[in-house]
Amino acid sequence: MANIFDYLDWRADVPFSAAPFNEVDNLILAKLAYTDFSGIVPSDGTKVQLSDACRLFFSQHTHEEIRANTSFTAKAPLLMEKMTEGQRFGSMTLRYYVEKSGDGFQFSAVTFDLADRTEYVAFRGTDGTVAGWKEDFNFTFMDETEGQRLAVQYLNRIKGKVRVGGHSKGGNLAEYASAFCNDQDRILAVYSNDGPGFQEEVIQREEFQRILPRVKKIIPDSSIIGLLFSGGEDYVVVKSKAFGIMQHDGFTWLVNRNSFVNAPLSEKSRMAQKTIGSLLDKIEDEDMQMFTDLVFYVIESTGQDRFSSMNADKRKTAESIMNTLWRLPKEKQQEWFKLIGKLGLGSSQMISGFLSGLVKPKQ
Repeated sequence: MANIFDYLDWRADVPFSAAPFNEVDNLILAKLAYTDFSGIVPSDGTKVQLSDACRLFFSQHTHEEIRANTSFTAKAPLLMEKMTEGQRFGSMTLRYYVEKSGDGFQFSAVTFDLADRTEYVAFRGTDGTVAGWKEDFNFTFMDETEGQRLAVQYLNRIKGKVRVGGHSKGGNLAEYASAFCNDQDRILAVYSNDGPGFQEEVIQREEFQRILPRVKKIIPDSSIIGLLFSGGEDYVVVKSKAFGIMQHDGFTWLVNRNSFVNAPLSEKSRMAQKTIGSLLDKIEDEDMQMFTDLVFYVIESTGQDRFSSMNADKRKTAESIMNTLWRLPKEKQQEWFKLIGKLGLGSSQMISGFLSGLVKPKQ
């Protein structure tokens, strides 16, 4: 069962002049954006050769360190290393690397200059930060998040013919930025790799409808995240070697020559879409915002800003979460139990379990 690493073994020496840019190339670049290029690729537009970026990265990190990381994003630097070995990506340059985070948002992007004289703007998906996951919750009730606003600003800096893409939240940012940037005409294609959709108010806007014909949404056959909300996009379903939520990891998607292996959407995925959609339709935006604020107030009580840090001492994290729950002011407790009923989550024990589950999230 071949994946994007195998694709690079097969096609690394095939130039874009012989085989044009395809959906697999897109996923490779979207996943590469998870690499930490801090101190390697400047934000001022200075170009850095891929080989130089790779050399500098591995002067700061060991292969053992990367392989020990079990997150969905950990293999991105290993992907970069393999990309340097052939002419398809070997001459690629990187520029405009940006990484920012704040209260309820996490944003990162990088631009790749390809050998076919086009550019690919890659927006990073959710990382392991609490701020990043809070922004994902904000998608359920906000017309525009801070990350989406920054994505539009970023894309406006890039000139020339461009493809725009990302994985997970990065796919959402790619669609949003392409819809609301200052010049849609230069955009060749927009790729959302299992990215969530948008509020109906966003979908109905003229700018969004105008970019839709250029959006290429790709989801695995048991997709959950990519089917959240509806953007009106057509989507391609691909086969994954993983199961359930683990299919969100693009490294599990199966490749056949220049494309992904297609598959029908699973019945479980359809049912999950219907169930989650029905639940969200019943909840007012104000209630969802209140729920999000409460959940992350409790999570932030642990004093940690990354879920990996919370996982280091799960017992201490769980105790901190439970203590915060029971120390909530009376009015907050009333809001809490009111929301439990509205969300149909049943009990405070179930909510506690939900919070504990977030300590080790599935990206």
